Amino acid sequence: MKKVFIFDLDGVIVDTAKYHFLAWQKLANQLGIEFTHEHNEGLKGVSRVRSLDIILELGNVQASQEDKNQWLVQKNEEYLSYLVDMGESEILPGVLKVLEYLKSKNHFIALGSASKNARPILEKTNIMHFFDAIVDGNDVSNAKPDPEVFLRAAQLVGVFNQNAIVFEDSVAGIQAANIANMISVGIGDATVLHEAKYNFIDFTFVDEAFLSQLIG
Repeated sequence: MKKVFIFDLDGVIVDTAKYHFLAWQKLANQLGIEFTHEHNEGLKGVSRVRSLDIILELGNVQASQEDKNQWLVQKNEEYLSYLVDMGESEILPGVLKVLEYLKSKNHFIALGSASKNARPILEKTNIMHFFDAIVDGNDVSNAKPDPEVFLRAAQLVGVFNQNAIVFEDSVAGIQAANIANMISVGIGDATVLHEAKYNFIDFTFVDEAFLSQLIG
C-alpha cells in the first residue's frame, strides 16, 4: 500500500526561514517595532497575513487594511530579493538522501507549506521532480494548526490520512498533522516539538531503517 510523505518547506527542506526573518525584521524596524529571533519562532508555520498581525500586536500598532496590504507586498518583495541567487546549496543537510530513498521505494512525496513561493523555491533548488503533489499558501484558506494543507496533499495522491507521514519544524505544523490523524515527525528541537510522534534534530539523523519502519 502506497504511503505519502508530506514535507513542510521552510526550515524542513530549505533554509529560507532566515530570509523571512530578515524581511520581517526590516519591516518591523521601519514601524518602530523590535523583532528578535525569539519573536520569529512564533511565526513558524503561520501565514503571511497572521504573521503581520502578530508583529503589529508586538508593537501595539494599529493599521488600516490598506496599510497592511502595502506592508505585506513590501515584505514579500524583500523576501524574494533574497531568493534571486538561490540554488541547491540551500537544501538542508540530509534532505536529498531522504527524498531519493522514498522515491526509490515508489511512495508518494508531497509538499504541504504555508509559503506562497513554494513552487519557485522548488524549481530554483532543482527538486521539483521529487514531488507528486504540491499544496502551498496559494491553495488553502486555513493556516496551520488547521490540517487543510496536509489533508489536501493526501487527497491529491489518493492516500488515507493514516497512511500519511508529515515532516514539520513548527508546533502548529505538528499539531495540524496530529489533528489530521497523520504520523508527525518533528525536525528540530524536541523540547519545542514534543507533540510529535518522532523527533530528529535534522535529516542527517533520519536513516533508511527509520524510513523503512514508517513504510512498514
